[in-house]
Amino acid sequence: MWPEYLCKLLAATSLLLADGAVVADESSVQLKPGPGREIAQSTCSICHSLDYIGMNSPFQDRAGWTKTVDKMVHVMGAPLSAEDAAKVVDYLVQQYGRAP
Repeated sequence: MWPEYLCKLLAATSLLLADGAVVADESSVQLKPGPGREIAQSTCSICHSLDYIGMNSPFQDRAGWTKTVDKMVHVMGAPLSAEDAAKVVDYLVQQYGRAP
């Protein structure tokens, strides 16, 4: 994982350069469709590849995704409101949650 200050710097830089000139090419990574996909895609890709979502999905239930998103917001500085974080968790659980 990246240090908090670096993630915040990348988030701020990507907001300033909204044309995407600094964002890695994630065009080959397609997240599953569903409510919350756009928020997850735009926010998660600020700091890491979207491949991480699929790689972690076999291990994550709702509690796991909640803990992961909470860490990304409160430790790594992901720019998500509480409302959007809840939408991302719901999306990840619905599309990438571990089967019970």
